[in-house]
Amino acid sequence: MKRLLICFGLFLGTLTLMAQELSIEGGRFRKGDDPAWSAPAFDDSSWQEVTFNQSWEELVDYANGYGWYRIHVVIPSSLKKGVVEAIMLDLGAIDDSDQTWLNGHPVGKDGTFPEDPGGYSSEWGRRRHYIVDPSWVRWDRENIIAVRVYNYGDPGGFYRGAAKITKPSLKDFAKLSLLSEEGGYKAVLTTSVKTTGTLQVTVSDVMTGATEVAKTQKVTVPAWKEKLLSYALAPQKRISVTYSDPRFPEELKAEVCSPYILTPPAPATPRYNGPLVFGVRPGSPVIFRLAFSGEKPMQYAVEGLPEGVVLDPDKGVLSGSCAVEGDYPLVFTATNAKGSTSARFTLCVGEDKIGLTPPMGWNSWNCWALSVSQEKVMASAAALINRGLADYGYCYMNIDDAWEAEFRTPEGRIAANEKFPDMKALGDYLHANGLKFGIYSSPGDHTCGGYLGSLDHEQLDAEVWNEWGVDYLKYDWCGYSKVFDAGRDKSEAAYIRPYLKMQQYLREQPRDIFYSLCQYGWGKVWEWGAFVDANSWRTSHDIQDTWESLYVTGFERQPGLHPYAGPGHWNDPDMLIVGKVGWSSSLHDSRLTPDEQYTHISLWSLLAANMLIGCPIDLIDDFTFNLLCNNEVNAVNQDILGHQAHQDVVEDGMQIWSRDLYDGTNAVGIFNLNGTTVPVSLAGALAKIGLQARTVRDLWRQQDIPTDAIYQIPPHGVLYIKTGKE
Repeated sequence: MKRLLICFGLFLGTLTLMAQELSIEGGRFRKGDDPAWSAPAFDDSSWQEVTFNQSWEELVDYANGYGWYRIHVVIPSSLKKGVVEAIMLDLGAIDDSDQTWLNGHPVGKDGTFPEDPGGYSSEWGRRRHYIVDPSWVRWDRENIIAVRVYNYGDPGGFYRGAAKITKPSLKDFAKLSLLSEEGGYKAVLTTSVKTTGTLQVTVSDVMTGATEVAKTQKVTVPAWKEKLLSYALAPQKRISVTYSDPRFPEELKAEVCSPYILTPPAPATPRYNGPLVFGVRPGSPVIFRLAFSGEKPMQYAVEGLPEGVVLDPDKGVLSGSCAVEGDYPLVFTATNAKGSTSARFTLCVGEDKIGLTPPMGWNSWNCWALSVSQEKVMASAAALINRGLADYGYCYMNIDDAWEAEFRTPEGRIAANEKFPDMKALGDYLHANGLKFGIYSSPGDHTCGGYLGSLDHEQLDAEVWNEWGVDYLKYDWCGYSKVFDAGRDKSEAAYIRPYLKMQQYLREQPRDIFYSLCQYGWGKVWEWGAFVDANSWRTSHDIQDTWESLYVTGFERQPGLHPYAGPGHWNDPDMLIVGKVGWSSSLHDSRLTPDEQYTHISLWSLLAANMLIGCPIDLIDDFTFNLLCNNEVNAVNQDILGHQAHQDVVEDGMQIWSRDLYDGTNAVGIFNLNGTTVPVSLAGALAKIGLQARTVRDLWRQQDIPTDAIYQIPPHGVLYIKTGKE
């Protein structure tokens, strides 16, 4: 399993009745599985009473499997009054799959169970909204809500607060979506009750906002049916659809746009796009590629190199080593047929100088998964250079799971399988081109994919990786779960122990190995990650290419973590989900809208997050290249001050995040998390965070913009700016 899930428990407690809403704080819980537990007459008096602030792990000895919750609740008849006679169960989010009954009637199911056709599948992040037939309700009497849960991974159950019983609104019965189809988009209106209303459609230009098409039509959709309406959509156009039913005060809205490129093309003359600093321990190999865009071929020169470090003037690759600690100011110069450009840079040599800026590169998992091979990694490295991403600082080539042989050698050494015939040659190839070599393992005896882990072989594995030339280790908790679960110690020390052990042996190697902890944010890893000499640590579960996953990972899990990030130690909200993702033969374009992808890269830039591409590099289109290779956006991510952004404003579906930069300026992201476009006063937004900038730079468009204007921020979109000095 590639994702171990963070979840919180299931529960019973107090009931609170507000206008058109009943809040349920808890319930009764029992481990195990029995279909009789769904019956309303079943006697659950011996079950454990639990509250919504208790995790599954706190309720029972942890084990993957089943648990049930039974909630006793009186539902007042006042909830059935209104234009539509029904109620809705809002059970929040459940980890991982659930099946729910009301008074013995099945009302909903999300995810699948091991015994289902096709086996188990998780819906850990989906909010459970179940519409209930009012004839199943015992009005003004006790009702029984029974919830069967299957969990896989630490820990299981309900999370995101209390369960609720509410009076549904239009959005609870009907859904309006815009789905891509050849030549445009189709508006899909689905409903569980008959609806007759008005559909309004507007098509506008993304860049100018000018309306090009506007029309209105009446539609009727029977219960449990859908209505399909198709619309052509040319490049750089936005389509907005609104549906209204006169029985409900609210409207359904959906917006989407075709890909649009904001970043101006790079000049043909050389331009430096890389970090301003690079750190290495004394005597460790220097591997650094000068990141200059511009017309090729190009010649490179460097002034101020310390003894032992040399430059390949044709490739622009620094190599060698430096034995003497110190900060060495260098001047890079690149020259091509169009001109010459120089950039100042500092080579920092010291014992604690690894990872002075967040890593930028590529990871094999989201595109190749278990089918990764040496041939694919080498082809991806060549594409990184030929497509031009290496000219923007992307340099790590990280092999994820599935490289390991089935058995260790008689001496206990880890070996590569037949897909990787020569790991040392692969490392040498990457280093010769100024790229860095990443590898994957687990502190358990096996990895997520079932391959050999490093448990009880940590020293040998670190030595083998050093011999191969590994520069980056992703160390994934996954296979260690059974060791952790078997012990009674669930303290912070128990989370730290396996990572501290590997750290010791990594530090003993004569080369720098960036140490990346992958353990999903458990045990508040950000509070102790730096103390095990980690250079980055995952702060959340595995991200998926959906808006909900991006929202939870970025906007719910990252606030408050900025004090723990800085040069050498970074919070990691997981890989980038742009381009084509989905594992080998099932690759698909990211399900994020173009607006959401701008939000994604903007937030990761502000967070000083690891920038690891997850898509096949040779299939990167112009839009994705624009997202990944905006030098001004990337410069914020690589800012040498290393201050992660903090969340400053949360208001009406809008959020403002900001971080201060080494040159005295500020980077600010104004995010619209609503489903429709929102007008924003830039001056007003800056005033909310105490800024009154004389100059403001639109980082995506790379142009100065006025502060006294109103800007239309698209749904799930962003205005990403840099404020000038006063």
